[in-house]
Amino acid sequence: MSSKGSNPAVIWLDQLSIDDVPSVGGKNASLGELVGRLGEAGVRVPQGFATTAQAFRDFLAANDITGAMQEQIRLYRSGEKTLQDTGHSIRELILASKFPDDFAQQIRQAYSQLAEHVQSRDPAVAVRSSATAEDLPGASFAGQHETFLNIRGEAALLDACLRCFASLFTDRAISYRETKGFDHFAVALSIGVQQMVRSDLAGSGVLFTIDTESGFPGVATMSAAWGLGETIVQGAVNPDRYVVFKPLLDTPHARPIIEKTLGEKAIRMIYAEEGGKQTRIVPSTEDQRQSYVLNDDEILELGRWAVAVEKHYGRPMDLEWAKDGDNGLLYLVQARPETIHGDSNQAGFRRYRLTADAEPALSGVAIGSAIASGKVCLIRDASDIAHFQDGSILVTGNTDPDWVPIMKRAAGIVTDRGGSTSHAAIVSRELGVPAVVGTGKATEIFHDGQEITLSCAGGDKGLIFDGLIDFDIEEIDLSALPDTRTGIMLNIADPAAAFQWWRLPAKGVGLARMEFIINNLIKVHPMALLHPERVSAADNRHIRELVRGHDNPADYFVDILARGIGRLAAPFFPHPAIVRLSDFKTNEYAHLVGGEAFEPKEENPMLGFRGASRYYDDRYRDGFALECRALRKVREEMGFANVIVMVPFCRTPAEADRVLAVMAENGLRRGENGLQIYMMCEIPSNVLLAEQFATRFDGFSIGSNDLTQLLLGVDRDSELLSAMFDERDAAVMQAISDAIRKAHAAGIKIGICGQAPSNYPEFAEFLVHEGIDSISLNPDSFVKTSAAIAAAEGSAAQ
Repeated sequence: MSSKGSNPAVIWLDQLSIDDVPSVGGKNASLGELVGRLGEAGVRVPQGFATTAQAFRDFLAANDITGAMQEQIRLYRSGEKTLQDTGHSIRELILASKFPDDFAQQIRQAYSQLAEHVQSRDPAVAVRSSATAEDLPGASFAGQHETFLNIRGEAALLDACLRCFASLFTDRAISYRETKGFDHFAVALSIGVQQMVRSDLAGSGVLFTIDTESGFPGVATMSAAWGLGETIVQGAVNPDRYVVFKPLLDTPHARPIIEKTLGEKAIRMIYAEEGGKQTRIVPSTEDQRQSYVLNDDEILELGRWAVAVEKHYGRPMDLEWAKDGDNGLLYLVQARPETIHGDSNQAGFRRYRLTADAEPALSGVAIGSAIASGKVCLIRDASDIAHFQDGSILVTGNTDPDWVPIMKRAAGIVTDRGGSTSHAAIVSRELGVPAVVGTGKATEIFHDGQEITLSCAGGDKGLIFDGLIDFDIEEIDLSALPDTRTGIMLNIADPAAAFQWWRLPAKGVGLARMEFIINNLIKVHPMALLHPERVSAADNRHIRELVRGHDNPADYFVDILARGIGRLAAPFFPHPAIVRLSDFKTNEYAHLVGGEAFEPKEENPMLGFRGASRYYDDRYRDGFALECRALRKVREEMGFANVIVMVPFCRTPAEADRVLAVMAENGLRRGENGLQIYMMCEIPSNVLLAEQFATRFDGFSIGSNDLTQLLLGVDRDSELLSAMFDERDAAVMQAISDAIRKAHAAGIKIGICGQAPSNYPEFAEFLVHEGIDSISLNPDSFVKTSAAIAAAEGSAAQ
C-alpha cells in the first residue's frame, strides 16, 4: 500500500497516529492509532484510508465557495436566515461542487488498492466523517456528521465523500458549533473509508471503558443489537447490556462478567440490495429477540480490548464495535475519548434522594444520578420541537441530533425506546440532564402538561412518578473525610446502585443482602424453578418469561444471583465483600413467584423457619444448593476471591455444624481456596456461646436489629412497641461489649452491620471504645458517621 507523499490527499490508516488529529480529525487519527499501536493486544480494526483536512480546504478553494458559505453564516447570526435555510444553502453549495482531478484520482487509486487487499472487485465500504475539532475533551460530536454504509464502486464512493463534506454543515452541526464556540471555518473535514464489517449478518454495538452513569472506572460497559449499530445510537432498539469487571480480566481462568441483560432488540438494520437505499429496517426474528448477541468469550474479548485501549490513551474511552457475520470476528470501528467522566472531579459528588414515598408509574434505564421534576412536554416528531417549553420534561419516542437544541433546555428527558448508549443517553450525560430511556410506553401514559418527577438516584433503574415528589440534594466533599483505624465499610443491598458509591473510601462491603437480589432481580422462589410441577400454570408462564435467554431455570437463578453479588463486590475490590446467605422469612418467601407452594403459614415468621435452619432442611435444601452454586461461580469462575460468606440467624453450635457440612457438600468448604465464613451475631445464644461459635467461623458480624429484638422481647416490626425498640439499651450494649471481648479473645474478627451506627453517631463512638474491628454503614450516613468514628478514636487515644 502507498505511503505518505509530499502533500497527499489520501493516507492509509495504518500510517496515522493520534498526533495526526489536525490532518485527519479525531475519529480517523484514533482509528490509525488503533491499527498501528494496538494490534499486538489483539485489537482488530478494519483496514482503510482517510482523506486529509488540507484536501478539504483545497476542495473549497478550487470551487471558490468559502466566501459564499461565510455569508450564509453571517445571515444566520444576524437573524436574516433560519438555521434550516442556512444549513440547506451551504450544503447545496458543497454538493454542487466538483472534486479536483488529482484528489478524485487518489481516492479511486486507494479504493482499488483496498479491493486488492480484501480480494474483492468492488468491496463494500463504510464512509465516515471525521472533523478536526471532533472528539475533543469536553465535547461530543456524536451524530453531528454523516456516515454512509455499504458503498460499492468508485462513483458511489465519490458521491458519498461529497455528501460527507456537506455534512460538516448539517443543521445540528452548525447549532452545536455555535453553542460550543467553535469557529465554523477553523474546522475541516476528513473522510474515513473502511472495509465494511458484515455486522448486518451478526451484530454491533457500543463499548465504554467506564460505567457511564457513576463514572466507576473498574468496569467496561457494552450494548449490543443485531445488525448495524445505528439502531443503538438512534435509540430505536432496547439493546442487550453487558458489564465486565476490568481488574479481574488478567486473572487466570476468571470470567468476570457481572451483568448480562437481555434486550428486546425488536428490529435490526441491514444492508439494502435494491431500491437505491443503503440500509433498511426489518423485524428481528423471535430467536434473535430471545438470544444474546454476544457469547461470554466475545464479551470478555471486548473487555480486554477496552482495557488495552484505555491504557494506551490514558483516559476513559467511548468505542464502537462490530461483529462480521462472514468470519465471526469482532472489530473496533471507532474510538474517541469519553467526554463526561474523563475529567470529572473525583473528590466530591452530589447525592440526590427522594424524601417522600410514592409508587412509580413507569421505569426505564437511568441516565445520570439526579432527580428532576416539572411539566411534561410531549413531542412525538422532530418537526414539532419548536413547541417545546423551556424547563419542562421532554417526553418522546426517541431522539436524534436534530433534537439537541431543545434537549439542553429540558429539566429532564424520558423516551420510549433506547438504551444506555442511545443518542438520548449520550447527549443527556453531556448536558447534565437526567433522563430515563427505554420506558416502552411513556408517550402513551403521560400527557402534555402533566406534572411528573423522574429519579435516576437509585442506580441503573430510572423511576418516573406521577406528580411532584420532594427530594434533597447533598454535596459530599470526600477530601474532608478523616482517616480512621476502625475499618469503615458499607451496607449495600441493590446491585444496580452499588457503583454510585465507589468514590467513598470504604474498606469493603460489610453486608450484602442476598435476599434483595433474589426479590428484586430473580423474583422467583428457587424451589419453584426446580419443581415446576408444584407451581400453578400462571406462575409457570411467568417463570418462562423471566428465564428467557438461559439454558434452564436453575442456571437463571445461579447466573442472576452470581452477577448481582459480583456487582456488589466490585466497587471496593480487593477489600472484602461480606455476602449474607438468604434470610427471608416464610411470609416474604411466599411472595416470590411460585413461593406459596413451598412456604408454610407461620404465626410469627420473625422467629420461625428462617436463616440457618432452612439450609439443611429438605424443604429448602435444593434451593440452598443453588445459592452455594452462585457463590462458587462468583468466587471461582468470576474471580471475586474477596467475597466472604456469612451465615445468618444460626441458633446453636450444632446447627452451625449442620450448615457448614451442607455448604461443604456444595463446594463451599471453609479454608478451601481461601474461603472465609462468618456468622451473624444476632441471637442471645450467639453472645452467650461466642467461644464455641468462634471455633467454627472466621469472624462475627453483629446484627443489632435482631439482637435488640430478642434481648428486649420487642418485635422490631411492631408499631405499638416502636418506642421501646432501642439498640442503645443497656442490655444490648452489654451484650455487644461481651461479644467483642469474646471474639478478640478467640482471635477472630468482629464487626457490626446493623442499623444502629448509621442512626446514632454516639453508638458508633461506643463501638470504637469497645475496640470493634469494623463498622458497616449505610451509604447515606458514611460521611457523618466517619467523622464521629474519627473523633471517638481521638478521645480513646487520650
